[in-house]
Amino acid sequence: MDIIKPAALLVAASALVAGSTVAATAAADPAGTRVTALQQAADEVLADKPAPLRVSADAVQYEGLTVTEAPRTKGAQDLACDYGHLCMIVKGTKFDFYKCQTWNLTNWTGDGPFTNNQTRGTVAKFFNKDGSVRWTSTAYQAGTATWDPIWSLRPC
Repeated sequence: MDIIKPAALLVAASALVAGSTVAATAAADPAGTRVTALQQAADEVLADKPAPLRVSADAVQYEGLTVTEAPRTKGAQDLACDYGHLCMIVKGTKFDFYKCQTWNLTNWTGDGPFTNNQTRGTVAKFFNKDGSVRWTSTAYQAGTATWDPIWSLRPC
């Protein structure tokens, strides 16, 4: 019986180590393809191409922005967006902005839902190529936007 406990601990420790190796491999292989696709989707529309802070199988997190695969929504009313955030779907990717700064963009085309769930009265501004304001959204507001084209945005 005394041998069984150390043997069980050895098996458990081996499984733990093997599990860590498997998890690391999974993040670099099949899930890595998905993360790479998210990073590519973000790089395609973020002109400044910021370095990600954290990458997981289902999200790429930047300072002030989280990029995820877009949920299957019917419209803005179905787009989950935390309080204090400005969220939108562009080209099948969800962008969740939560830092007050100007974000330079490129290739923002098509239509997509948005939710401005920032502090009541906060105005998000969307800009043309020349820096003029194309349109604004005052929190709380949700709807569908035409992104053709938006060159930069300031969530607050």
